[in-house]
Amino acid sequence: MQLRHNFRLYPTPGQQIAMAKAFGCARVVFNDALRARQDAREQGLPYLSDGELSKRVITEAKKTPERSWLGEVSAVVLQQALADLNTAYRNFFASITGKRKGSKVAPPRFRSKRDNRQAIRFTRNARFSITTGGKLRLPKIGDVPVRWSRPLPAAPSSVTVVKDAAGRYFASFVVEVTEQPLPPVESETGIDLGLSAFAVLSNGRKLDSPRFLRRAEKKLKRLQRALSRKAKGSNKRAKARLAVARQHAKVTDARREFHHQLSTQIIRENQTVIVEDLAVKGLARTRLAKSVHDAGWSQFVTMLEYKARLYGRAFHRIDRWFPSSRLCSECGTIQQSMPLSVRSWTCPCGAVHDRDVNAAKNILAAGRADRLNACGAQVRPGPGLAQREEAGSLRGAA
Repeated sequence: MQLRHNFRLYPTPGQQIAMAKAFGCARVVFNDALRARQDAREQGLPYLSDGELSKRVITEAKKTPERSWLGEVSAVVLQQALADLNTAYRNFFASITGKRKGSKVAPPRFRSKRDNRQAIRFTRNARFSITTGGKLRLPKIGDVPVRWSRPLPAAPSSVTVVKDAAGRYFASFVVEVTEQPLPPVESETGIDLGLSAFAVLSNGRKLDSPRFLRRAEKKLKRLQRALSRKAKGSNKRAKARLAVARQHAKVTDARREFHHQLSTQIIRENQTVIVEDLAVKGLARTRLAKSVHDAGWSQFVTMLEYKARLYGRAFHRIDRWFPSSRLCSECGTIQQSMPLSVRSWTCPCGAVHDRDVNAAKNILAAGRADRLNACGAQVRPGPGLAQREEAGSLRGAA
């Protein structure tokens, strides 16, 4: 399987200028290619092939006075910009034809120099390398210092140089790694993700939500107020925007580190991990949007999934429509409704449930049923007997 390893770069001022040129050239090639295909479509011409597009916006463009500066950067960077455009078109076509699962993908859009993230990619054809002194050698940029937090497990197949909104530079290496199975354990766990507690395990353990964004809100408000007072286009406004971006970057880094540590711990302690397939996009459109984004459930579940595959663990998602909170884990009775304000409830069978712990137990049971049921038989607990207060048909009614 392929994994990405990210490391911080510290380019010199001259190398930052060279990277800015590479970012700009890749953006121009991407936009020129996108405009050429849009013009061909409007004129009723055939779809431009990849080879024709490369010849038009790179090879021939370098010979013109308007695009002669494209020769100042590595040709691989320009070719990878075209590859990104082709990937975007393939995803768009697969989406509208129904071949791609999930939400619909929009057509490619033009890139802007004001985008929060600028990136260029070097493949093995570019002959990038890591020097004996631990620097990253990039063509037409030079030897860039790298802060190595760990050694690479194998030779990288490509490296992407990224500049984020906070002005930081990163090198993202794509490395092919082999699975590293951990010694098997007997424990299994179901995880109920929430807002009051970030995660509740089926064994009753509750993991509090750090709420990194909420804790940083006071400082962010002060920085954003200072940004709003600066004149547009001024140097002070640029500095204030950078201060806001750096504060957001601290929040993002802290959240990612928390997710990494927690997901690794859960994978190491359990042979099987079962979670609920949450509709995060839908929840992000409610009044709880800020708390949902602050929790970062999608990132956490993605980490659980790839780490389970890497370490030889089982990972499973259950259907988002499964009534994990309303189902009694003791007798199987499903309650009619369960508002979010109800944190504990008593089943007619006499069992007293903590809402989140009960949901985690049901998620574990449902995941076991889906994994072990290979013949399609119904192995989940059946519906309980209707209670006296439940609606139903009168005896003898037609």
